Amino acid sequence: MRVSLPSAIAGALSYLAAVASTQQTTITLWIPSSQQLPNPHALPATTHATLTALRKEYDAPLTASGTFSFHNVTPGSYLADVHCKTHVFAPLRVDVIESEAGEGKEKGGASELVVRAWETYRGNDWENKGQEVPRSGGENGRFAVRALGPKEYFIERGSFSVLSILKNPMILMGLVSLALFIGMPKLIENMDPEMRAEWEEQQKNNPMSSLMGGGQKAGASPMGNFDMAAYLAGQGGKKDESEPTGSNNNGGGKKGGKR
Repeated sequence: MRVSLPSAIAGALSYLAAVASTQQTTITLWIPSSQQLPNPHALPATTHATLTALRKEYDAPLTASGTFSFHNVTPGSYLADVHCKTHVFAPLRVDVIESEAGEGKEKGGASELVVRAWETYRGNDWENKGQEVPRSGGENGRFAVRALGPKEYFIERGSFSVLSILKNPMILMGLVSLALFIGMPKLIENMDPEMRAEWEEQQKNNPMSSLMGGGQKAGASPMGNFDMAAYLAGQGGKKDESEPTGSNNNGGGKKGGKR
């Protein structure tokens, strides 16, 4: 299919007319000095920014003044992102919309474009706008891009520390048990003879020591004469002493009855 020269010229002229009739604007981003980035001019030369929308994308390199200029931007909603090897920057949502009636008119009565920007983050709902970024320098000013901090490509290897081992609860319990196991015999040896004899007597009368197998006859159950309620009430010794007397009296009474 052959295309004649007049038809080709007419198509080109119609395309240029359509492009000229579409409103366009210029958007400028800049990187201010901050604690995370004291000197923006030290960024790599490969740093650039992008404006991305559905079927639209604009790219702007970093200038010597630390700005990104996007020319011939058409109305729409864009995601502004700064790509850098050394630092991370907060993305922006940039909306280019036509001004409403009465907000502003260009020469010839055509409505001008209004540019607004908000801070956002990855995964955020597009309709959920964050904090609005003010435009410095008036209507034809620029939007500031906040630096979040330097990029970290490597994770620092954790160093060995004795304190980290001592902070383990199991290690602390083991050390306390070892100290009691070593220190108790020495404390007993340094006790007074009277206090030591009293302590040994208490250990003999303690039902818990009988449960461990001490002081019991062969074949006898350690739980046979143990009364938990009396032990908790502190009457274990009195009850044990009173039991033989009662049994003897009962036995005597039975014998006396037979006689």
